[in-house]
Amino acid sequence: MRRMITFFPSRTVALDFFGLSLHWYGILYVASFAIAALLLPRLQRLRDLDLSREGWLDIVTWAVVGVLAGGRLGFVLFYEPVYFLYAPWKIFYVWEGGMSSHGGFTGVVVALWLFTWMKGLWTWAVADVITVPAAIGLGLGRVGNFINQELYGTQSSLPWTIAVPGALGLRHPLQIYDVLLMLAVACVCYVLLRMGKPKAYGRIFAIFLLLYGIVRFLLEYIRVQTYPLILFGPLALTRGQLLTIPLIVFAAALWFMAPRYTVKSAGASP
Repeated sequence: MRRMITFFPSRTVALDFFGLSLHWYGILYVASFAIAALLLPRLQRLRDLDLSREGWLDIVTWAVVGVLAGGRLGFVLFYEPVYFLYAPWKIFYVWEGGMSSHGGFTGVVVALWLFTWMKGLWTWAVADVITVPAAIGLGLGRVGNFINQELYGTQSSLPWTIAVPGALGLRHPLQIYDVLLMLAVACVCYVLLRMGKPKAYGRIFAIFLLLYGIVRFLLEYIRVQTYPLILFGPLALTRGQLLTIPLIVFAAALWFMAPRYTVKSAGASP
């Protein structure tokens, strides 16, 4: 007789409950948003915001929708457009995997802009505050990749390499590198918030985007690529690097545009 509840039935599944599988990725997504809901009401005073806990829960809810919709559509458009063109119903099969971090970024920014615009809040003040839980959430996402043994690195002889089922030789634990670097980014953003510098709303968010972009661009060099490189004359870029360049450009533009957002209180409508 089949057991109704099974713990850890496979590497990727944490719990099988009456035939429904609870994946580690789902657990870590929920943990990320729970951390955001816990931290944001405490961090907001560092950017002169005064939202209620319910207001922050609304923002987190919008962010959930943004990261899921943007992440999925980003994967469809950036990585497998031809496949989904012939099987568009598969777009909704999120349980089969396929999310794009760049698409998730775009989805969150759009959702954040819409919410703050409707509520009359300073978008970039809110964006500065979410940098800390966002970096932590990105790190937790890589923990899911490590558990699933996906997005691992190239072969290496370093003493901390790992064996990956089905992969030849020992590999860079790329996911762990990413986790540690994202926690470092979270610490940098938190320290800047505590110091109250830079003063211009949006600049901490710009720093966050820039640091994430640099980390992502450099780690791509030791990541096993499942898609062909894109050639620009003598320069060969991975798809992840190509998608990261606009992010870095946007971060730089935001840094220079941000000073205009220092005039009024962050809790008031712009």
